[in-house]
Amino acid sequence: MNQTKAQGTDVAQTRPSAHRGNAELLSEHGRTTIADNVVAKIAGMAARQVNGVYALGAGMSRALGAMREALTGGGGAASTQGVVVEVGERQAAADLDVIVEYGVSIPDLAAGVRRNVIDAVENMCGLEVTEVNITVDDLHLPGEESAEPQEARVR
Repeated sequence: MNQTKAQGTDVAQTRPSAHRGNAELLSEHGRTTIADNVVAKIAGMAARQVNGVYALGAGMSRALGAMREALTGGGGAASTQGVVVEVGERQAAADLDVIVEYGVSIPDLAAGVRRNVIDAVENMCGLEVTEVNITVDDLHLPGEESAEPQEARVR
């Protein structure tokens, strides 16, 4: 994939990186390496922006992510929860685990998520997105989350 500045003086090309799975963009002025986790964060943020996406991640990965966030005080793991990417020389593919709000058309939601993820990754990283696979793991029902944490049965 070639990108050219308005003056036509700087051409960027995507090349394999020394780091497995990372994309490397070369130009006459230097190189830029994009790590897999950066692409995963971009894909996750783009998916979460679509109305009807309640959360990303399957039940167990969400529970482990919440526990990890509580122990470490938050951080980047939550932003890539439910997102797996594969990054090649010029292309990327993403697999997303999605929890959908009740009442939302799943085919329409999936099309919107795909469009958002592809646009975000291609625009921000310069990589061609070959596929975005979506697994709907759960359906969020209104009133499902409890307002107050339940008291432990054992002390």
